[in-house]
Amino acid sequence: MSIDHAFARRFAEEWVAVWNSRDLEGVLAHYADDVVFASPRIVTVLGGPAGEVRGKDALRAYWAKALGLLPDLHFTLEDVRLSVDTVVINYRNERGVAVSEALTFRDGLVCRGFGAYAEEV
Repeated sequence: MSIDHAFARRFAEEWVAVWNSRDLEGVLAHYADDVVFASPRIVTVLGGPAGEVRGKDALRAYWAKALGLLPDLHFTLEDVRLSVDTVVINYRNERGVAVSEALTFRDGLVCRGFGAYAEEV
């Protein structure tokens, strides 16, 4: 699968829309069963020091808990960047914090990702 700017933009717009609709299974449909995802929010939400979840079931459990803690969740897409097999989605969350999600694709699905957050002021 070739990733180009058109794919990256379409993916990011759909990804943000599905998150904003709080459709967890819709979001997870974009991820491989063996996905690895890292984020400092994993430490906060799950309480473990690893900051990483492995597998779609673990990702589902993390995001389900996070959605329960964030009733006002809303993402505003700012821009999309592209690498060889990776899309970087830059957005602001419901608190106005700048966030980047780097998502690496394999066979059309995200196989590895990480979230990076700006300092909250």
